Amino acid sequence: MYYIQGYYIVTYGLGIYLLNLLIGFLSPRNDPESEGPTLPSKDTDEYKPFIRRLPEFKFWYAATKAFVIAFFMTFFPIFDVPVFWPILLMYWLVLFVLTMKRQIRHMIKYKYVPFSFGKQKYGKGKSVVSATSGPSRAD
Repeated sequence: MYYIQGYYIVTYGLGIYLLNLLIGFLSPRNDPESEGPTLPSKDTDEYKPFIRRLPEFKFWYAATKAFVIAFFMTFFPIFDVPVFWPILLMYWLVLFVLTMKRQIRHMIKYKYVPFSFGKQKYGKGKSVVSATSGPSRAD
């Protein structure tokens, strides 16, 4: 788009589609609003892993297909519709901010985080196996 100075509608459509994929990637498979709370809301609740509505492989596969289709659409002048691109950009930014704001509020309300930040550590500094707990060799 930058090099050709055109095809802004194709780029806008690609951006909207990728935003839709991102929302699916960040959302749980079972929506707590319609099916009741399925994710643990307290420390004492049972741990249930976060299962995405759109798995990571399908997310990347759909995004790659979208980029390839958008790239090939730039070869046909019928898709080069003259528009004032700053309005499309501002509309997409407003849509992105409002959508992500709603999604983040949903994450906070139902206490789920779709990302893991490293390996979880258990029992900081405590030895799980003591020296006397093993079998005795004096027998």
